[in-house]
Amino acid sequence: MKRFKRPFYSVMALTVAIGLAACTSDEPDENTGGNSDGGEATGEGGDLVIAMQSEISGFDPHQVNDVPSGHVQNQVYEGLVAFDEEMNIEERLAESYKAEDNTLTFKLREGIEFHDGTPFNAEAVKTNIERITDEDIASQRAFLFEEITEINVLDEYEIEFVTEEPFAPLIYSFAHSGGNMISPAVIEEDYAAMEDGEQPFTAVNANPAGTGYFKYESGGIGTEIVLSKNEDYWGETALLDTVTFKVVPDGNTRVAEISTGDSHVTEPLDVSAIPQLESTEGASMLETQSISASYFGFNTEKEPFDNSDVRRAIAMAIDNEVILDNIWEGHGIVANGPIAPGVVGYDESIEPIEFDPEGAKELLEEAGVENLSISLSTNDSEARMDIATYIESALSDIGINVTINSSDFPTYLEATANGEHEMYILGWSSATGDADYALAPLFHTDNHGSPGNRSFYSNPELDQLLDDAAKEIDEAARADMYKEAQEIIVNDAPVVFSYYQEYLNGVRDEVKGFKRSMTGDILLQEVYIEQ
Repeated sequence: MKRFKRPFYSVMALTVAIGLAACTSDEPDENTGGNSDGGEATGEGGDLVIAMQSEISGFDPHQVNDVPSGHVQNQVYEGLVAFDEEMNIEERLAESYKAEDNTLTFKLREGIEFHDGTPFNAEAVKTNIERITDEDIASQRAFLFEEITEINVLDEYEIEFVTEEPFAPLIYSFAHSGGNMISPAVIEEDYAAMEDGEQPFTAVNANPAGTGYFKYESGGIGTEIVLSKNEDYWGETALLDTVTFKVVPDGNTRVAEISTGDSHVTEPLDVSAIPQLESTEGASMLETQSISASYFGFNTEKEPFDNSDVRRAIAMAIDNEVILDNIWEGHGIVANGPIAPGVVGYDESIEPIEFDPEGAKELLEEAGVENLSISLSTNDSEARMDIATYIESALSDIGINVTINSSDFPTYLEATANGEHEMYILGWSSATGDADYALAPLFHTDNHGSPGNRSFYSNPELDQLLDDAAKEIDEAARADMYKEAQEIIVNDAPVVFSYYQEYLNGVRDEVKGFKRSMTGDILLQEVYIEQ
């Protein structure tokens, strides 16, 4: 069976909505960048500047799935449907949809144009989904739509997707940012560039054109990016005039930018910079509950990490409570397994590997490993560098020498996708709120490399269990399968989850309406700057 399959069953749609909504506090958030009354933002205007820790990897939503790129892409592009702040499905470019047997039909909104003037219609949708699943494109997000066997344009504004068998979760794939729609004219340019020898995504990265409430103005990979209000947006236009994404790698410098007013938002706010923010007049911290988890993992194709005993021994030497409390200052929850609270399939009974340095030494001795030197890779995030430094110290206590290698985020993603690492630090957000998306990308054999399995882990028993769980309709049976899958993952330890995090941002008080979703999306349509 080809992966990634992500079948949700119809009864679970309500479970997802209820479960995630229950995890959202009813208390008003006092740190909303000045919008403390929780009401809808009112006002207009302003040029928002966001100080970003990392540069983007690309403008093409079919190309990359890293967080910095998503922050920019999600302002420019839209999908047929989307997740709201509580992870419920809401219509976006589609005015309605209907799932019936093995078909999913969308009735599209009429009169919408892409930023380049190309009409949005059913043919445009067909072009996008055919492109993302095109093997020549090799999209990291092709797995979201690989169950589709047939695409039928019923009329100019109605389109039908057919799967081999009933496949209710397909609607969740369309809500994922991988389903964002790109101008067909730009897609055509991209294919023409490929015929001239260019790499896929080249034309889209040079000329991003979606239907979103902001449109591309200037900048690119490695430079400051400016988006401007789409005055012709089909719905309520954005209130801001422009949004600038400025790369400021150092966390303290990002807060200094807030202090001087050179930037309005820090993304993210490093924990170590919280005291600096607290002493900054006219700014506050926004904390947002997430369904994201931080982890460290191993390239299981390289010795000695092909030995699960060695992986477990290393995990036993690392105290995840220290990581959460001392590095993240308690802004999250210590992880017990791969699935975060708020995601369908989370099970509080999963028992993590316990902190036991002496036991770790014994396990390494039993495995015949001594005088071990390893390379620990990470990107140049301050928090991840702090975690890497702690891991280096913790492993030295059991006789393991660690060399830390850091790089910028795009370089790091490419290196880990290509297997150019031994041990590494990353995070994962279960962006559709279900267990299958939480587990299969990271652990299924079919997803080695850029789709998510950067540990290059392969376990036929787990593969089969994930495949079976993805097709299971009975809720209780599926929950049991995902519990068993998590127990296998924890025991084999290709990846060890440290904590389920909160998103932290510094926001100037004059910024109104700034919010994050549980998936980490920055929501800017209702943001404005109070003059």
